[in-house]
Amino acid sequence: MESGNKIATVVISLVVGVVVGVAGGYAIGNSMKKDSTSNSNSSSMSTDKDGGDGVTVGGAKMVKDKDIVDNAVNADNVTTLVSLVKLADLVDTLKGEGPFTVFGPNNGAFAKLDAATVESLQKPENKAALANILTYHVVPGTYTSAALKVMATKGETLKSVQGEVLTPVMDGGMLKIQDAKCKTVAIETSDVLSSNGVTHVIDSVLMP
Repeated sequence: MESGNKIATVVISLVVGVVVGVAGGYAIGNSMKKDSTSNSNSSSMSTDKDGGDGVTVGGAKMVKDKDIVDNAVNADNVTTLVSLVKLADLVDTLKGEGPFTVFGPNNGAFAKLDAATVESLQKPENKAALANILTYHVVPGTYTSAALKVMATKGETLKSVQGEVLTPVMDGGMLKIQDAKCKTVAIETSDVLSSNGVTHVIDSVLMP
C-alpha cells in the first residue's frame, strides 16, 4: 500500500459519521443548495408509498418501528458497513432520534476498494479517520426516493454531515446519486424506512 495519500483518498469515502451527532441540529433547508425553495424542503420530508414494512434488504424484512441500526444488522448484504459503524463507535449515534438519510454501501461496494486500505481503516489507531469518512454518506433529514427525484429535476443538492455535497440525478429514468468526483452510484434498494430516518442501499462507495 502506498503512503498516507492513498488512505486519505479513501478516508473520506465509506459511510455514516462521527459528527453525525450534530445532525439533529441541522435544518432540512441546510441540506440543500441555498436557492432551494420551501416547497422543496417540504417534499424532502414526504413518505414514499413503496417504503417501510415489506422492503427486503439482504434477505431480511425491514420494519419501520426499528431504528436504522437495528434494521441494518439483520441484512446480510451490508455486514461490512455494520462492522465499520461498530468499530467507529457510531451505533448509539445512529440509534438516536435523527432523522437521518443514509446512503449505505453494500458489501460489494466495499469489495471494490483496495483491500489493504479497508483493512488499515479497521485498526484502532485509525478509528478517528474511519469515523470521519463515514459522514459523507449521511444527510440530516428524511429524503425518500420521491423527494430525491424532485430535487434531481430542480438541480438541487444535499449537504452531507461530512460537509461535501451529494447530487441526486436522473440517468435513463433511474434515480442515482452523484458524488463530488462526478461519479454516479446506483441505488440497489430504496426507501428502507426506519423509526429515525431512511436508508438507500447503494452499489458503490461515494467519494467526496
